[in-house]
Amino acid sequence: MDKRLRKDIEMRVLEIAGYTLKTHSTVRELSDFFGFCKSTIHYDLTNRLPELNPTLSNKVNSILAKHKAERHINGGNATKQKYALKKRLKKLPVFFYK
Repeated sequence: MDKRLRKDIEMRVLEIAGYTLKTHSTVRELSDFFGFCKSTIHYDLTNRLPELNPTLSNKVNSILAKHKAERHINGGNATKQKYALKKRLKKLPVFFYK
C-alpha cells in the first residue's frame, strides 16, 4: 500500500500552509477560513506537512509555536476585561420599573 497522500489532501495541506505563512493566522482563523475543523487543520500542519515539505513545515511550526506561547496572555486579558466590566456595571445605579 502506498504511503503517499491523496492529491486533494496534499493540495489542501500545502494551501493551508501557504496561507498560514502569508497571514500568520491562528488554527481557529484557518479553520473558519477554510471550513475544516480545528483538529483537521492542526493534524494537516503538524503531521502531514512534514512529510510533504519539511522546510515549509519548520516555518509553519514556528508560527504555531508563537501562537501557543501567546495563548495564556490572550486568555488573561479576556479575563481581566470580563471582571473590569463587571466592576463598572456594579457601580451603575439600579433602576426598577413597574
